[in-house]
Amino acid sequence: MSRARIWWEIGIVLALGLGQSAVYAVVQLAYRLTDETPLGDQTATLNPSRSDREFFDLIYQLLSIGFGIVPVLLVCYLLWQPRTPHLADLGLDGTRPGRDIGRGALLLLAIGIPGLGLYLLGRTLGWFVAVDPAGLDAHWWTVPILLLSAARASIQEEFVVLGYLFARLRQLGWGPWPIIVATSLLRATYHLYQGPGAFIGNFAMGLLFGWLFARTGRLLPFLVAHFLIDATVFVGYPWAAATWPSLFGLPG
Repeated sequence: MSRARIWWEIGIVLALGLGQSAVYAVVQLAYRLTDETPLGDQTATLNPSRSDREFFDLIYQLLSIGFGIVPVLLVCYLLWQPRTPHLADLGLDGTRPGRDIGRGALLLLAIGIPGLGLYLLGRTLGWFVAVDPAGLDAHWWTVPILLLSAARASIQEEFVVLGYLFARLRQLGWGPWPIIVATSLLRATYHLYQGPGAFIGNFAMGLLFGWLFARTGRLLPFLVAHFLIDATVFVGYPWAAATWPSLFGLPG
């Protein structure tokens, strides 16, 4: 495959998902910074309700999650190999799942605790908007949908940012650290809608994930870690908001 074709392919894949999110996040940050309301008094809702009618809200949530993983299906199709393991270029070979899951759980601690500390500091300094991870009304399906949303975010981001981009940028002759820095910048940019603090935190997370992925070439630990981090935040938000309303709750 020619270099020009690879670049076109990368551009199309990103335009269908995370690249599009990055562009919108930059515009959202500009909007927030030029708004009369101080950044620290603004709110970002990650999983908003999509209808005031419960049945249709559920349908919209499922459709959003389903269409959100279409770019993942695309990169799997593009990197699929006839021989087994079919998705080896993405870092998935089906071996050592227990060890990979365990490493993902350890990454939860390595990322989650410092990330919480950065958010608390950022809220105090006005670097973060107030993030409402669970804007859904309370229904019987709320927790399952939040867990599916965490899975979608994990699959979409890690398949594309780590698996796909590492594979294609290597084909273009990039070295490990240029790839790690570039993918970390992308990861940080599509979180800018949460404020400058989110850029710093996600850039640091991207550097750690990228460095470890470059060393191991195994995607599953990062899928597990990302899912556990988001699931903890999405489902644990009501408790956190009640315990620390000034930091986790919605601004008054």
